[in-house]
Amino acid sequence: MYKIEKRNGKIVQFNEQKIENAIYKAFLDEELGGIYKEEAKEDAREITERVIRKIDSSYEENSVINVEEIQDIVEEILMKSRFKDVAKSYIRYRHERTLSREKFFANQSKFIKTIEKLTFEESEENDLKRENANVNGNTAMGTMLQYGSNLSKEFGKTHILKEEHAKAHENGDIHIHDLDFYASGGTTTCCQIDLGKLFKNGFSTGHGFLREPQSIESYAALTCIAIQSNQGDQHGGQAINLFDYYLAPGILKTFKKKLKSNIQKVIEIKMIEKLCYDTEKSETITNEIIEELNKLKINSIEFTIEDKTNFLKTIKDKLSFLLSPNEQIDTVCEYIYNKSLKETNRATYQAMESLIHNLNTMNSRAGSQVPFSSINFGTDISPEGRMVSKNLLLAMDAGLGKGETAIFPILIFKVKEGINYNENDPNYDLFKLAIKVSAKRLFPNFSFLDAPFNLKFYDKNNPHTEASYMGCRSALRCA
Repeated sequence: MYKIEKRNGKIVQFNEQKIENAIYKAFLDEELGGIYKEEAKEDAREITERVIRKIDSSYEENSVINVEEIQDIVEEILMKSRFKDVAKSYIRYRHERTLSREKFFANQSKFIKTIEKLTFEESEENDLKRENANVNGNTAMGTMLQYGSNLSKEFGKTHILKEEHAKAHENGDIHIHDLDFYASGGTTTCCQIDLGKLFKNGFSTGHGFLREPQSIESYAALTCIAIQSNQGDQHGGQAINLFDYYLAPGILKTFKKKLKSNIQKVIEIKMIEKLCYDTEKSETITNEIIEELNKLKINSIEFTIEDKTNFLKTIKDKLSFLLSPNEQIDTVCEYIYNKSLKETNRATYQAMESLIHNLNTMNSRAGSQVPFSSINFGTDISPEGRMVSKNLLLAMDAGLGKGETAIFPILIFKVKEGINYNENDPNYDLFKLAIKVSAKRLFPNFSFLDAPFNLKFYDKNNPHTEASYMGCRSALRCA
């Protein structure tokens, strides 16, 4: 029995069935128009038998025959038969397979060279390590990501794209964006995240469920987590379309907490002054006051005249016995309100500062890349929304730990007449601040809701109709 030496050098047992299968496929070649279809099996068997007789006459028993020699004999027998058109089909198929193998091994060599460069060269020497500004190609995980990215690109060019498109990309005639993700199929690219829905009911990152946030600090932290988690589920970047609207409820929740805390502090101070300090009684009075205020429904950090009147009455009813004869209850109320508002503003600034720091330092995609994040804001005219926008801009203006300009999030300030564009608009001060910060930090960019292509979708009663962007700077500057 003969043995066959395959192209990779491996020695295997001779199997004439493989010869017959290859010849049979040649008879069924589409270019032959099916003229041999009915008797193809018999004809393939006939040719195979002739091939075997040729091998028997040419080689001694137990000889090791190279696979190329077998194929040469098949070509020779076919060319001497009445099936010369089938011989051409077989030769063409063999040639295509040879080219395919050569291409495969060339790609393998290219893959190895790519891995060698990524492994042994620093990013200063290797453009592949610097192709994505958000990835540190010198770290272990950054290098690992680049392994997968570059091999995936080559797979996409050889197995997914048409050859002419792959060549056009290689030559620089066209550029296929995020080519490394072509092989992954159904993933999304560049989306907007509806934080409102996530915050309302909480959300799962796939590893655990997060509850609805209860403070502005938690709202900011969960914003980062949502962006980080989504970055690992797709390629491209993610944007928050209504950042100020989404985080505004966190301001009110924080304000109510500060209000409760400061009411209790005042009660404790007055009890100490009266030499009647009682922790349990202090908590009871505080809870009674908060319960009364909850009935009155505090819907904004900016008290109306009616809110102030109700607040004053509630405090007076509960605290009068602790006040000195010459102490004005309205002064105490003003102190509690202003201190709570100031502390809420401070907490908001710290939350925005931590958000910016987190989005420039937290990792995603196997620990090698900071999330590509964008934030659209500037049109919420509520006191809470304005506080979010103002402190976000101030935190961006301050920069990172050593004053560096933050790369992320890409801030996008939405400009709209009647909201912030004209001097008498309610958020005009925020527009001016945004211009000041942009002059210093390059962010925010500006999108114009009154542009015809944006305005036709705009409904003043529905913030979700405001055009929002994932921070492509060139597009935004032209908007």
